[in-house]
Amino acid sequence: MRKILPLSLTLAALIGLTACSPSNEATTNAKTSNDTVTTLRLSHLWPATSAAHTEVIEPWAKKIEADSNGRLKIEIYPSATLSKPDATYEATAKGTIDIGTQLQGYTNGRFPLTQVAELPGLSSSATQMNCMLQTLYDDGVISSEYDDTHLLFMMGTGPGGMHTVDKAIRTPDDLKGLRMRRPSAIAGDIIESAGGTPVGLPAPDLYTSLQRGVLDGVSLTWDAMGSFRLIELTNTHTNIPFYSSAMMVTMNKDKYESLPDDLKKVIDDNSGKAMAASAGKVFDAQDAKYMAEAKAKGDTMIDIPDPLNDPQWKGPLEVGTKKYLNDVAALGLDSQMVYQKAQEASAACKV
Repeated sequence: MRKILPLSLTLAALIGLTACSPSNEATTNAKTSNDTVTTLRLSHLWPATSAAHTEVIEPWAKKIEADSNGRLKIEIYPSATLSKPDATYEATAKGTIDIGTQLQGYTNGRFPLTQVAELPGLSSSATQMNCMLQTLYDDGVISSEYDDTHLLFMMGTGPGGMHTVDKAIRTPDDLKGLRMRRPSAIAGDIIESAGGTPVGLPAPDLYTSLQRGVLDGVSLTWDAMGSFRLIELTNTHTNIPFYSSAMMVTMNKDKYESLPDDLKKVIDDNSGKAMAASAGKVFDAQDAKYMAEAKAKGDTMIDIPDPLNDPQWKGPLEVGTKKYLNDVAALGLDSQMVYQKAQEASAACKV
């Protein structure tokens, strides 16, 4: 009995430990899972001093971190330091980065349906543009163009004008012979139809190109003029809403799918129309701020608020619009249907 009793106690102890181990292991695993921090790398093209960075991207990233109790962290890489401005979407799709922000117009032909929303006359503010883009995506009109990523929210700029150095642009004839930076194929078609020479360059390259005389002027929004310090180099501005630029914030699909459901919900709750609306307000405020800054500097302002009804500008704008819709139709896509849906969304989103 003296030998059997210790052995029985030992077996009982082992059985007790074994019985407890699954529960303990589950608790440990749950704790480890809840304590795991997932870091997402986000790339965008704006300077770290821009409102797009400080008032859109940074607050969004902090909200994601707060809502996830620190389990999601977003490392932000501004100024295209992690991916080139025209290759950010593809880098996101391939998983080189986790989240990317890009203008659709930087990759000509990649998002032809989305860019229908950039046509003249469809939006007069960033708020309206963002609402229109997000509506077209949510309604499935343009969503197929983003099937290889997990789209978070759409953004868009206010109307883009033309900015030069000592070269007043009052009529289409004034564009003849000028080398003008074009933000997209649509704006380029319009500049070309008016006699100008469109040059494709991403925004971060514009300062040195203007400084060296590679360009005579730029077609750009006021927000971007301020963000990239181009007001320093230009002194004549034509405020003509002949295009708006579409943008998107999207995430690598595999990375999104790898997250547990509660963290997916954090991402989802900070996506869509609410974020699109918030970003629109920021871009509109920046447009007003930088236009006022240029006026205070004494720059020349030329206002053409309704070019589609202006006898001199109507022709080139209609030519550019028709050419773009025909080019998209030639790809076998229903450009007219998308244009109609964009017009409907534009009216519904009008502020």
